[in-house]
Amino acid sequence: MMSVCFIYSTSFLVFSMLMFFQSLNFLSSDYSVILEIEMVSVNSSSVVMSIILDWMSLLFASFVLFISSMVVFYSFEYMEGDLMINRFIMLVAMFVASMLLLIFSPNLISILLGWDGLGLVSYCLVIYYQNVKSFNAGMLTALTNRLGDVAFLMSIAWMLNFGSWNYVFFLDFMFTSVEMNIIVVLMLFAGMTKSAQIPFSSWLPAAMAAPTPVSSLVHSSTLVTAGVYLLIRFNFCMGESVKIVLLFVASLTMFMAGLGASYEFDLKKIIALSTLSQLGLMMSILAMGGYVLAFYHLLTHALFKALLFMCAGAMIHGLGNCQDIRYMGGMITQMPLTCTFFIICNMSLCGLPFLSGFYSKDLILEFASMENLGVYIYLIYFVSTGLTVAYTFRLIYMVLSGDYNFYSFHMISDTGLVMLKGMAGIIFFVVFMGSTLSWIILSTPYFICLSFFMKMMTLIVVVFGAFLGWELAQLALSYKSKSLKLNMSSIFFGSMWNMPYVSTFGMNYYPLQQGSEIYEAIDQGWSEYLGSQNFYKSLTELSKFFQIFHSNNLKIFLSLTVMWVVFLVFMTFYLDSLINSAGYWSYLGDFWVFKYLQGLA
Repeated sequence: MMSVCFIYSTSFLVFSMLMFFQSLNFLSSDYSVILEIEMVSVNSSSVVMSIILDWMSLLFASFVLFISSMVVFYSFEYMEGDLMINRFIMLVAMFVASMLLLIFSPNLISILLGWDGLGLVSYCLVIYYQNVKSFNAGMLTALTNRLGDVAFLMSIAWMLNFGSWNYVFFLDFMFTSVEMNIIVVLMLFAGMTKSAQIPFSSWLPAAMAAPTPVSSLVHSSTLVTAGVYLLIRFNFCMGESVKIVLLFVASLTMFMAGLGASYEFDLKKIIALSTLSQLGLMMSILAMGGYVLAFYHLLTHALFKALLFMCAGAMIHGLGNCQDIRYMGGMITQMPLTCTFFIICNMSLCGLPFLSGFYSKDLILEFASMENLGVYIYLIYFVSTGLTVAYTFRLIYMVLSGDYNFYSFHMISDTGLVMLKGMAGIIFFVVFMGSTLSWIILSTPYFICLSFFMKMMTLIVVVFGAFLGWELAQLALSYKSKSLKLNMSSIFFGSMWNMPYVSTFGMNYYPLQQGSEIYEAIDQGWSEYLGSQNFYKSLTELSKFFQIFHSNNLKIFLSLTVMWVVFLVFMTFYLDSLINSAGYWSYLGDFWVFKYLQGLA
C-alpha cells in the first residue's frame, strides 16, 4: 500500500515541479504552444487531439499535481485499514488525469472527455463509502453535473458551424457572431453547474459524503474549479449581458454560502460552503473582466483550502468520524500542530496580512470598489466578506477553544506523522505563495485609487465579522431546536435557502417519479398489452373476426341478394305512391311526360 501511495505521490510532485518552472519560462517569454494531432477528417471538419501549453495551463496543472501529491501521501494514513485503498488511489489518479486533460485541451471534444471523466470519477468517489447517504449524494452530484454536460454537448454541436472544435482560434475574431454568443451562453451554463452556482449549489455540500482526502482534492483545485477555469478561457467572448447575469448569480451565491456556513454545524460542510463562497468571488471578479485576478485567487485558494480539508480530516480521524463541531472544543491542547495549520489556513481565508489569501482577496475587493457597478454589488461584496470572517471565527472558537465537548479525547493527538508530513508540505506555500504569485503573475501593478473610507472599509468589515462570529459561537443557534424564536430563519438560512429540497425533490424526485409513472403506464402498460405479451392474442382475435366472412361467403351472398330484392320492392312501392299523389303521365308522340298538378309542364 505504501509503495503505491509513494509512487503516485512522488510522480505527481516531480511533474508539478517541472511544470511550475516551465510555466515561469513561458510567462517570462510570453510564449504559447499548440500541438495538434489529426484523428479523423470528415467533410472539412476534422477531429484532432489538441494540447495547449501556455503559462496559465502549466501553472494550474502544477498546482493540481502538487496538491494531488500531498493528498495521496496523506491518504496512506487516513485510509489505513481500508481494504480497497489501491482502488481508491487509482480513482484519485484517474481524477487527476481527467483534470489534466481538461486543462491542456483547447479542443471541445477532448475537453468533453476530461469534463465527463471528472463527473464519472467524482460519482465513484462520492459513493466510495457504501451507505444510503453516500448513494443519495452521489446521485445528486451526478444528475446536477449532467445538466452541464448537456449544455456542453450542445455547444459542441454549435461549434461545428466554424468547421473546427478548437475554440482558441475563434475567440478573437468571432466573438460578435451569433453562434459564438450561443456557445458562450451554453459554456456559462456548464460552468455554473460544475462550479455549483445558484441554482445548482446543493450538490457541493452533499458531496462531503466522500472521504476527506477526496474533499481536499475535489473541492480545492479540481472539480469545482473546472468551471471557473473554462470560463476564464472563454472570457474574451463574453458580452455585457452575459457578464451581468454571471455577476448577479455569483454575488448571490457568495452571499448565500456565507449565510449557510454561519448556521452550519458539520465541519466539512462549513468548509465546503466557504469553498462555494470563494467560487462566487472568483466568478464575480471574472464577470467584471478581471480574469487574471480570478485565476490568481483560484491558485491561492486551492492551497489553503486543500490544507484546511486535510486538517479537518485529521480532527475527524481522531474523533472517531465525528463531524459535528458541537462535540468539539479545546482541540488546540490535544492537536497543537494540526490546529496551528488550521488557524493559519482560516486566517488566510479571511485575508490576514501577509498570508497568501490576503494578496488576492484584498486586490479583488479594491478592484471591485473601483468599478462603477452600483450599491448592490458593493454592499454584497463587503457583507459576504464579513460573513466569511464571521463563520471562520465561529468555527475556530467552537473547535479549538472552549470546553471539551467530545465523548473521549484519549485518542486525539498529533501522532499521525504521515498526515502531518502531508499537511506540512503545503503550509509553507500557504504562507509564502501569495506574494510569490503576485510578483510572478501581476508583473504590471494594478492602479488602485480609493478614498480613505473605502480603503478602510475592508478592515471595518473584518473586525465586525470577527465580533459577529464570536457572538454566533456564543449563541450556538441550532436549527433543530424548537425553543428558539429564530427557528424558522435558521432553518431557511442553514439549508441554503431550501435549495437542497428544490434540487432533490423539485429536480430529481418528482421528475423521476413522473417518469416512473409514464414508464409503468406506457412501456409496461399499453405497450406490453398491445405489444409482445398480447400480440399473438390480438392477431388471433383479428383473424377469427375475418374468418367469419371467409367461411360464410355463400350465406353472406344470399343474404345480400334478399336484402337487395327487398330494397327494390320497397323502392317500387314508394315511387308508385309518390307518383299517384303528385301528378300524372301524358303521352306526347315519342315519349311520356310527367305533369305536376300545380300546372308545371
